[in-house]
Amino acid sequence: MNDTLKEIGELGIIPVVKIEKAKDALPLGRALLDGDLPITEITFRTSAAEESIKILTKELPELLIGAGTVLTVEQAKKAVSAGAKFIVSPGFNPKVVDYCIENNVPITPGINNPTQIEMAMEKGIKVIKFFPAEASGGLSLLKSMSAPYTNIKFIPTGGINQNNICSYLSNNKVLACGGSWMVKPDLISSGNFAEIIRLTREAVSTMLGFEFAHLGINEETKDKALYSANLLSRLFNFPLKEGTNSIFAGSTFEVIKNHYLGKHGHIAIATNNIHRAIAYLKKKDIAVLPETAKEKDGKLKAIYIAQEVSGFAIHLLQK
Repeated sequence: MNDTLKEIGELGIIPVVKIEKAKDALPLGRALLDGDLPITEITFRTSAAEESIKILTKELPELLIGAGTVLTVEQAKKAVSAGAKFIVSPGFNPKVVDYCIENNVPITPGINNPTQIEMAMEKGIKVIKFFPAEASGGLSLLKSMSAPYTNIKFIPTGGINQNNICSYLSNNKVLACGGSWMVKPDLISSGNFAEIIRLTREAVSTMLGFEFAHLGINEETKDKALYSANLLSRLFNFPLKEGTNSIFAGSTFEVIKNHYLGKHGHIAIATNNIHRAIAYLKKKDIAVLPETAKEKDGKLKAIYIAQEVSGFAIHLLQK
């Protein structure tokens, strides 16, 4: 898969922007960065699209910028010349698709039926836009329609919002989702970028779904671990479950038999998608510790990050 598309998958959400005035592009881009979502799709629904892409490309190189609602080859050329790193179209226009393929520009054409999926496959396209997602039948249609196409990923767009995005992203055929609820035109035109920051952070938080899972307590020996775990059990009626390296008292406390990472132990944080969580933290300059990775059935289930809080290591868990 193209590196740009991989990054889109890691970010998970594409803010789909209709911008009326190019002067609003820079504060919008900064708001998205402040909201921890460094990506935007500027739609060619207004005359300000091309200039907005130019401004964002020049001033905010850390922002991944794409062009949406690209209906013609001319628009595609303008978008690419302005600096767009990916192209999105509402339907499947063979001329636009061919131009992008010939010029090595990632394109996700819009589809909502199997025939269009196979048209994309004929062109060698592996990631396509499911549009309009909700109006076409939503996640239930996507599940049924995508079943025969094992190597195709989808970016549902249209009707995606804070309430249904996690349902879409939980499907393994979905690479990311496009949405405009955090970047509504009236918020942009009124200069309410503080609200865009708030809604963007809320969207990212919802997508990642970080939750406290359990507290790990380091002990020096197995006997000390057994004593501590039994004490928690007697005090609070927590059932004990002993493993090779630790003992759980209920689901909230894990007592480690031999001192591991963290001065005092670890804090386990569960997330909806551990790969997106890792990418999110990486953009905050927080690395993971590959040697601590744990897999099940070939899928990453847990990993520590290179950050401690008050003597506790941090442990990511896939929900």
